[in-house]
Amino acid sequence: MSFLSNGNGKGAPTSLARIAPGVEVFRNYQRPWLRGDVLGGITVAAYLVPQVLAYSNVAGLPPVTGLWAVVPALFVYAFLGSSRQLSVGPESTTALMTAAGIAALLAAGAGALNASDIAALLAIAVGIICVLGWILRLGFLAELLSKPVLVGYMAGIAVLMIVGQLDKIMGIDVDGDTLDALWHAATHLDQAHMPTVWLALGTVVALFTFHLLARRWPGPLITMLGAAAIVAIFDLQDYGIDIVGEVPQGLPDLHVPQVTSIDLWALLPAAIGVAVVAYSDNVLTGRAFALRRREQIDSNQEFLALGSANIAAGLFSGFPVSSSGSRTAIADTMGARTQLHSLVSMLLVLATLLWLGPLIGTFPQAALGGVVVFAAIRLIDVAEFRRFATFRGSELLLAVLTTVAVLVLGVLGGIGAAIAMSVLDLFRRIVNPHDGILGYVPGLAGMHDVDDYPDAVQIPGLVVYRYDAPLFFANSANFLTKAIDSVDTTREVGEVHWLLLNVEANVEVDLTAIDALDSLRITLEERGVDLALARVKEDLRIPLEAAGFLDRIGADRVFPTLPTAIAAYAEWYTSAHGEPPPGVTIIPPPVPPSM
Repeated sequence: MSFLSNGNGKGAPTSLARIAPGVEVFRNYQRPWLRGDVLGGITVAAYLVPQVLAYSNVAGLPPVTGLWAVVPALFVYAFLGSSRQLSVGPESTTALMTAAGIAALLAAGAGALNASDIAALLAIAVGIICVLGWILRLGFLAELLSKPVLVGYMAGIAVLMIVGQLDKIMGIDVDGDTLDALWHAATHLDQAHMPTVWLALGTVVALFTFHLLARRWPGPLITMLGAAAIVAIFDLQDYGIDIVGEVPQGLPDLHVPQVTSIDLWALLPAAIGVAVVAYSDNVLTGRAFALRRREQIDSNQEFLALGSANIAAGLFSGFPVSSSGSRTAIADTMGARTQLHSLVSMLLVLATLLWLGPLIGTFPQAALGGVVVFAAIRLIDVAEFRRFATFRGSELLLAVLTTVAVLVLGVLGGIGAAIAMSVLDLFRRIVNPHDGILGYVPGLAGMHDVDDYPDAVQIPGLVVYRYDAPLFFANSANFLTKAIDSVDTTREVGEVHWLLLNVEANVEVDLTAIDALDSLRITLEERGVDLALARVKEDLRIPLEAAGFLDRIGADRVFPTLPTAIAAYAEWYTSAHGEPPPGVTIIPPPVPPSM
């Protein structure tokens, strides 16, 4: 089987493609993608190595643990993940949560286990929880996130990425969370190490120059190698320029940590917390980048991919992994098109563990910080914010609030706020949806909202009303009020005999909604108005029948289409008044030919 093709190769079997989407992508790999994937993988590796070493320290583990975790995670996700851009591995938030979990377990007494063993067990536990999420198909929860939330989230992450690099690009210790760090940096500008600042600024300028004038060149890689050469040639370390330094070397053994000396139930709360954060970050970041390339993320598949990556990391003495927005942004900037870039990064990390450590160690920290700042700036989609503003103010507000939530609450709180705002926006739309009274528009087929067409004509004595949302407990009161209002509004200009509900949008109901329908029926009866339903689909008919509502309204008031309902009303009106409804010519529906 050839790995490279012109895009016409046969895809993987359906069952394999469902479990391992990366296999199908690799089987149908196109040659034009190779350059971006290779350059993306090389550049990500150059940034990844010092970053994961730092995250190991954050987790309170030996530095090499981060490299051990990232190798199997990159390999597994490349085949099981549904995102083509996402770069998985150790990440700051999960590293902090790992440190907290380890500290709690050690304080509670973990027997003979050390911090590294607990971290590996925690990774395996996180993986098992995610795999259970895949089995239970809980990925639908991620579909609650709207595009404004994703764009706002990525803008917030971009600012966090820049704030996280302030110490590297300013050459000073920047303390505190996001807002505190920004304030600290702003009030200590006079203490900034200017050689470091100029090197970082030069890196950003060089990257934007490559981006504007030579996009096909490997700008970040050339810039990093150039920065390393400048530091070495001019002995800039003597002027206070920091470099990555020594990179630990060696490969771990594949083994399962002993579990006899630890209470696994005590591990569960930390594992659940890390799993929720890691999965949410994976899906949010993956979907945000997929939107930029008009691709899709399988949120349920991400459970399997992330779970398997964590189990693999734990078996190789690593710690819990998630995804990195900064590394994903770097890969995307370099033109990476598939997860081949992750495999390239994995091979370079392996090479680093074996023999390339000294080269990586020469990279200046300021240049690495400049690469991240450049990638972060490109994550802020100003055009999308502008589009939200011109489309609807609420969309812009939702995006801005999500950005602010990420900045104020951090990644974990931002994820929670993003999900909460998406759910609230969803409920806002469903609880108070659009509705309308329908009428005939001259020269236009069908029935349409009279608010949209001032010349629309209503059928005398008949109110055709449509409520544009499923009916359930949250909007049943709103529906009842609006339906009665539609009758009262029409009564101001003439009598009303029937209220005909066009229920094409009401495909789902619960018992609360059926009770609201029954309340509407009773209220209308007291006013001498009949209730009728049109466009009743089978999915709606079944629960209405089970609740006994169809018996109470009567089979002669339930219709499959609007024309049949209006024809029935015309027949009723003619029978009751001795003439058809005035002012409107009603064309009966065609009669199907007899067989």
